[in-house]
Formats: sequence, structure tokens, C-alpha cells
Amino acid sequence: MEKTLAQKILQRHSQDELEKAGQIVLCKTDMVLANDITAPLAIDSFRKMGATKVFDRKKVALVCDHFTPNKDIDSAEQVKKVREFAREMDIVHYYEGGNSGVEHALLPELGMVGTGNIVVGADSHTCTYGGLGAFATGMGSTDIAAAMALGETWFKVPESIRVNITGNLDKYTVAKDIILYLIGLIKVDGALYKALEFSGSVIDEMEIEGRMTMANMAIEAGGKAGLFPADHKAVAYCLEKGFANPEEIFPDDGALYCREIDIDVTGMGPQIACPHLPDNVKAIDELLQVKVDQVVLGSCTNGRISDLRQAADIIKGRKVNKNVRFIVLPATPRIYEQALEQGLINIFIKAGAIVGPPTCGPCLGGHMGILASGEKCLSTTNRNFKGRMGSLDSEVYLGSPMVAAATAIAGEIIHPGKV
Repeated sequence: MEKTLAQKILQRHSQDELEKAGQIVLCKTDMVLANDITAPLAIDSFRKMGATKVFDRKKVALVCDHFTPNKDIDSAEQVKKVREFAREMDIVHYYEGGNSGVEHALLPELGMVGTGNIVVGADSHTCTYGGLGAFATGMGSTDIAAAMALGETWFKVPESIRVNITGNLDKYTVAKDIILYLIGLIKVDGALYKALEFSGSVIDEMEIEGRMTMANMAIEAGGKAGLFPADHKAVAYCLEKGFANPEEIFPDDGALYCREIDIDVTGMGPQIACPHLPDNVKAIDELLQVKVDQVVLGSCTNGRISDLRQAADIIKGRKVNKNVRFIVLPATPRIYEQALEQGLINIFIKAGAIVGPPTCGPCLGGHMGILASGEKCLSTTNRNFKGRMGSLDSEVYLGSPMVAAATAIAGEIIHPGKV
């Protein structure tokens, strides 16, 4: 049987012979992760199962990133519970405080995940690691508890949708725009329990950080995973980060796909997901004078160094509109350090931005950027559900780092080329 990327990686981790999509297979896991919101639930389930130790203390990661630095007593208690469990289990990869960052940016940066891995996490955006050629997916805390104890879990082998992306990208069009366009095309349930497998000349040229941005949002189309071939770029990235023995992995010629989608990005401008779904996507030029109160640059989608560079290039020498709060959150301490070394933090501060610590923060309506009723926000994050960033009467628009910077300057959603 010729295999898709998803099938190929699952087969490598299973003793079961993969014969068709829909088949149930048992697979070994390479990394199991949870955060300060989901880990406490997993820990409770772990105890109820009667488990006494994790399967491998080096293959479980606990990253406190959602409500940290602790915003209140409840969040402090959650982190305390995770911290005590990590100490009890002698877990190597526990992150809190100065060594912590947004989990899906932190783990690749530290070389903890890489090509051909199976990664499961108690967070829906675990699919980010598909940008490295890993089969990565989110699960409920109970399933994560079992994976922490056993080092394996079951999957229904997903069908795959092949997305072939070709053409020439505009100066102001980036990976975020491509994935928003795709979600707008197939809608939030267009890839339900399917793997989105990306290919084409644009993907071949795309750097790894852009691929992770796209893989991150596969779940916003209902995808079980978002997968990119583990090519020479993925291998080089993994080697640079210290991941052991990365290798190239490609789908087989003749692999069976349930659907194939061709997208020519030539002439595509920046895309905006409008309230209140990620698939309510419009070209930026279709939006007329949407004034905003807040702009957020960061998250596991667009808080990497390349994202900060793109935004800084737009805002350098300019000022944030007096009616806008521009919040910049580098995704990890290392990214923060790089931004300092490259002068980006200075650019943002001189422009009038608020630069905060590595945290998920406002993305989930946690803290450091909650919206009041009637307020509008342009964000580089991944979701804009009703009430996602605060008040049920607020509105969140999703866009790229360049659009974020331009919007912060203009005070309204605007094409970066116009500032």
C-alpha cells in the first residue's frame, strides 16, 4: 500500500500493518505534553488510573504557558499542582518562569520534537509540529494521562487531503495568509478528522517557521494533523536545534487522497478572518475602515522571530496609533533574546508598543490583553470565536504580523503596503 505522510509516520510507530484509512492502530509516542490548564486534569486521571510513574521522564513535557506568569490564585494553584507532579515524577522537561515559553514554539526550539515523530498533547494546537514532518495532534486530558503512563496511544488512521500550493507570493503575503485562505475555502469542518498534507513549489520554498504557522491552524479546519514533507529544510532545522538523527520523509508516489486542492497564490493579498469564525475570511481590501482598539502580535501561531522581524520592518520609525494598544509577546525567552539582539524590541518600544513576557496570555482570553465589551482586536493568533479574548460583545480579527503592525499604526485594519 502506497502511503500518505500521515500513514507513513503512523506505520513507523506501530506493529499493526496499516491497510486503509479508518483502521484503528496502536502507536508508540515520542513526546507527550500538557500545559498549566490541561495538565491538572491529566494528573487527576493519571492518579485515578492507578499509575505510579510516567513511561519515560524525558518524553513527557509540562509547559506552564497559558495563565503564566500566574494571573490569580486559581492559576497559581494549577501551576503548583503541575510543578509538584513534575518533581514527583522527576520529569526532565518541566518549564515555568524564566525558562518557559509558548509550548508549541518552545519544544521545536529546544530540539524536543522533530521529523517522523508522533507527538500528542493536551492542547489542540499540538498539530504545529507537522511543520517539521511530525504526526502531531491534540487529545483530551484523559487520553494524555494514559499516554503519559504507557507511552502509546491508539489512532484511527486519517484520510488525507493533499493541498498543492503554487505560484508567486506577493511581498506582503505570507504563510498566515495562505492558511487563512485555505480555511476560508474549505471551512472549519472541511478537514474533520483528516490530515492536511501540504505540497507544491510555494511549500518547497517556505521556511520552517512559516510551515509551523500553517500546521498550527490545521485544527481550525477540523484537521487531525497538518503535515509537511520532512525535506532538507526540516532536517537542517532539527539538526540546528539539537534533535537527534532527523531524516527526510516524503509521501509515496501513488498514495491515495480523499481530496486534492490546488491553490495558486499569485495575486493573493493579505487575508483576514473576521468575527466570529476562522473561516469567515475576506481579502483585506474587502474590509472598509474597521477601527480597532487593540492589536496582538504573538502566540504559538505567529510569535516567532521571523514574525517579529516582519512586524518590525513595517513599524520601524513609526508610531502606534494613540487609540490602539499594541501588545507584543515573543513566544519564548530565546526569541525575546534574539529580538533584543536584533534591535526589534527597541523598535517596538520606540513605536509605543507594550512588550510582554513569553505567554499565551490574550490568545485565550487569559490575561495581558482582555477585551471589554464593544472592543475590536486584530490578532496574529489562531482563533476568533465569540468571547475568545474577553467580552462576548468584543470582536477578534485574525491576520499576519505585517497586517498587525500596519493596523497598529493606522488604527484600523489596513494593507501593509498602504502605510
